[in-house]
Amino acid sequence: MSSLPKVNELGFFEIRLESIGGLGANLAGKMLSEDGVVGNGLNGVGFSSYGSEKKGSPVKAHIRFCEPHINIRDNTPIERPHVVGIFHDALFKTLHCTSGIYPDSTVLVNTQKSPDILKNIMSIESGTIAVIDATGIALEEGTKVNTAMLGSLYRILDFLDADSMRNTIRRTFEHKYPHLVEPNIRTFDRGYHEVQFKTFTPQEAVQSIPFTREEPKLGYQTQPIGGTVINPGNSILKDLSISRAGMLPHFHDDKCINCAACDTVCPDFCFVWEEKEDKRGRPQMFLKGIDYQYCKGCLKCVHACPVEALSSEREYDDGFAETNRVPHLFDLVSK
Repeated sequence: MSSLPKVNELGFFEIRLESIGGLGANLAGKMLSEDGVVGNGLNGVGFSSYGSEKKGSPVKAHIRFCEPHINIRDNTPIERPHVVGIFHDALFKTLHCTSGIYPDSTVLVNTQKSPDILKNIMSIESGTIAVIDATGIALEEGTKVNTAMLGSLYRILDFLDADSMRNTIRRTFEHKYPHLVEPNIRTFDRGYHEVQFKTFTPQEAVQSIPFTREEPKLGYQTQPIGGTVINPGNSILKDLSISRAGMLPHFHDDKCINCAACDTVCPDFCFVWEEKEDKRGRPQMFLKGIDYQYCKGCLKCVHACPVEALSSEREYDDGFAETNRVPHLFDLVSK
């Protein structure tokens, strides 16, 4: 039977997974809690919290472990995690992912950034930061981010048996998706072996980061008269960049024939057009570029383009989207 390295005042070792819909955090939390109980002899519980079940919306998975003789009578969301797994580093734009961590908590991030850079981004003074390019592994193996993150988590949670999780992966996929068993086990192994750690020790005592509960922006006293929602989904104020799961369309102006096939299939109106004269002096709409603020990386435009003027490329941490963004000209919005 496994032995927990540390517990809180109730005897629980707690893990919180921060993600967006489509990356498999809900399934990862279920598999992790199941394997802790069935495969490692612990008492445990796992559950998720999310709003609308759609790609790109925030998802949290909560896992509690304790010794077998302790009864779990707490099903509240985890506010003080010993380990946090962040499935998408763009979540820092909109969520306080490290809220409530202890000074010695471990934060695992799916990213290409270094632990030193993440320390400044997350405003962490102490603890351990683990990094893994789970998106790159998933793209290479034809799987999802979740099993790569599970592999890294099992490197962190050394009280759990990695072979037991491999059996859980096999049991989860072998009936409905037998062709995905071996790719997911390879993804798990790569996440286990490729994760990198760095521990930061402060010069003086550090206080725990307080937990902050997200409050709705529109409430009883703050909503407009009549309950009008001023920022509906996919409006001009929306930022869909956190929805991207590793791939991005690149625009090649020299190949474009301005047929608008890309604009026809784009669900979020990412393409920016301008009216100019063609070679004969006639007015025509020409594709100016892509407003990456609204691009969620679905790549429908790439498949629709008849002349390969759009290509699917890996989104690296070099700021390509910000540098090459062609903003829409919305007269009524100042950003």
